[in-house]
Amino acid sequence: MFCPNCGFRNSDGAAFCTRCGASLVGDQPDDQTTISFQPGEEEELGPVAGAPRDKPALVIRSGGGRAGEVYPLEGERTSIGRHPDADIFLDDVTVSRNHAVVVRGGERFTLTDQGSLNGTFVNRRRTDETVLTDGDEIQIGKYKLTFIVP
Repeated sequence: MFCPNCGFRNSDGAAFCTRCGASLVGDQPDDQTTISFQPGEEEELGPVAGAPRDKPALVIRSGGGRAGEVYPLEGERTSIGRHPDADIFLDDVTVSRNHAVVVRGGERFTLTDQGSLNGTFVNRRRTDETVLTDGDEIQIGKYKLTFIVP
């Protein structure tokens, strides 16, 4: 059973999420059933609408009600995390304060995990460091972002 708050997979029959403590038992009518969620079952995300194609950027695709927010990667270093001073601030308990950083080296962008507790994922694979390519999906906590380049 997946937590509706943080997405953590809990054991079947659990009443509360072992990661964030959210209730897993909602007020549901008796005629509703629960289905299992398997990674890869989510709807396919379409093209990034409204995203600038003139410069590299990260676009939030889902999570926290912030879908569609665009963060151009203009500097040499872009920090991502729950710290209020992060360049890309992701306010969720599953995101570390200093979760990850995107470093620009010429035309190449490298995403590096900064020792986060829950990890950084690129295209559904946990990574410590990855060179990003156009269309890569990055997951940090409950947030999914897409890397786009012109």
